[in-house]
Amino acid sequence: LLSSQGFAQKLDTTRAPTVFSGKLGLTTNGFSIIPTFSLNSPAMLVLLSWRTKKFSIDPDIRMTPNLKRGSMVFWFRYYPVEKPKFSLRVGAHPALNIQNRQVVTNGDTSTISQMRRFLAFEVSPTLRLSKRWAVSLYYLQGHGLQKDGPQTTHFVNLNMGITNIRLANRIRLAIFPAVYYLNLDGFDGWYFTGNAALSHTKFPFSLEGAINQTFTSNIPGNKQFMWNVSVNYNFRKVLGKLR
Repeated sequence: LLSSQGFAQKLDTTRAPTVFSGKLGLTTNGFSIIPTFSLNSPAMLVLLSWRTKKFSIDPDIRMTPNLKRGSMVFWFRYYPVEKPKFSLRVGAHPALNIQNRQVVTNGDTSTISQMRRFLAFEVSPTLRLSKRWAVSLYYLQGHGLQKDGPQTTHFVNLNMGITNIRLANRIRLAIFPAVYYLNLDGFDGWYFTGNAALSHTKFPFSLEGAINQTFTSNIPGNKQFMWNVSVNYNFRKVLGKLR
């Protein structure tokens, strides 16, 4: 019994802590994970993460204030490689997408909320060039689980991150420019997207902005240019710290 207790205590001291983090936000226009798609409406953002060792669960919820349109994505991620200069992430998710749809019944047109279901997986290698500069390649493949709506999506994103840019004593700027390719059931397009975040090292709030510019696209309903501004509350808590 004594040896069993001692072995259990030894395991506890080597156990990796669990990190609970995320952000809660309000935005002028809710962008999807793929910036081509947006709610074209103000939205509430809930992005959470529970991570321990090499695994994480990352809910991603983006909804209009009336909860009639939006998406709920539940990522399950694995980090097989984590080196100072190189890391690799893979993941998969089920997702629910809620959109308005017009239906005609006995000659009368009405609007209903329709929930579509999707499955997707991702692969993302990242090369860290310095403490502030990193380059990553992101690939996502999605599949619709219903016959109406998108069936197969391919999304390839080449992204650069420039973080912790000091603007003043405690004010920091982060910039994330990217070029991406999107193929949606055979329709495709090339785009530029950019995100910027302004934060203070002593406060949990940040001000963020994003743009999405089309280079060329034949995807139905594509918009040439979109933008948004968001205010976020950011948090991070480490549970079960090592002694």
